[in-house]
Amino acid sequence: MYVKTILDEKGRNVVTGGPQLTVKQAAVYLHENHIGAIVIVDRNDRIAGIVTERDIVAAVARNGAECLDKPISSIMWGNVYRCGEDQTVDDLMEMMSKLRARHIPVEKEGRLIGIISIGDVVKSHIRAIKHEADAIKAYIAS
Repeated sequence: MYVKTILDEKGRNVVTGGPQLTVKQAAVYLHENHIGAIVIVDRNDRIAGIVTERDIVAAVARNGAECLDKPISSIMWGNVYRCGEDQTVDDLMEMMSKLRARHIPVEKEGRLIGIISIGDVVKSHIRAIKHEADAIKAYIAS
């Protein structure tokens, strides 16, 4: 299975923000959209960074509530791990595990086209196992 398959099933919508977004606004976006990460993009929809719930909690723990008014660029990860839609899910799982990353943006020709979370990977893996089990049951029954 490929990343493209997961994106085709779940959709390609990604909550994004610009580097001028404040930490507080990012926290609101995360909460309102029930997501764990926001991809920060430049004016050309190129990935400039990523910020997660953990990043915001760490910033508040380090700097107190005053960090909430700072730009998201002050706490985001600028060196974003990413993948292409032609990457296999097995490769993506290995990448996520090795890098301890829960969210990987997907890009094509340098532009953001989706995001894959560890939850998306687990769901696709469970579906594949269920499909295989159903096929084996059907084979045995015939």
